[in-house]
Amino acid sequence: MKLIVAVAKNWGIGYEGDLLFNLPQDMEFFKETTKNKVVVMGRRTLMSLPGGKPLKNRTNIVLTSNKKFKADGCIVCNSFKELFEELKKYSNDEVFIIGGGKIYNDLYSYCTEAYITKVDAITNADTYLHNFDEDVNWELSFASELHDYNGMKFTFNTYKNSNVCYPEI
Repeated sequence: MKLIVAVAKNWGIGYEGDLLFNLPQDMEFFKETTKNKVVVMGRRTLMSLPGGKPLKNRTNIVLTSNKKFKADGCIVCNSFKELFEELKKYSNDEVFIIGGGKIYNDLYSYCTEAYITKVDAITNADTYLHNFDEDVNWELSFASELHDYNGMKFTFNTYKNSNVCYPEI
């Protein structure tokens, strides 16, 4: 399993249910990286997508404790046990955690890699990602050259997890 996200310098990822940044290169990277893959998200993340619809050309899995929640075009799991059972159907390299904050922070230790777009800015955030730079189990294995979009500077980074947790089912 992998994780993909954009973060501010203070590891902020969202504010009032929205992303902090709208960077076309990052959106393109997300689209190309997750296309024809499995994406795992929380219910609120699904609702925040255009029209509240699942992402096209992907298997969309929604993790929610709301047992009555249904969504066309999505597989809904109501527990980590259900999620991990569902994920057995897919190759580990095909699965991407795409948010929101609780889902990222609950599942990052099960991921082998994290694709993190680091934006050189601090913005108002109410949702934060675990700080991978301060975690001894995560090592930065790649950092791109500095990109710029309308004065917003950012890099694409890959972190590898040396101590992947495996779910007990």
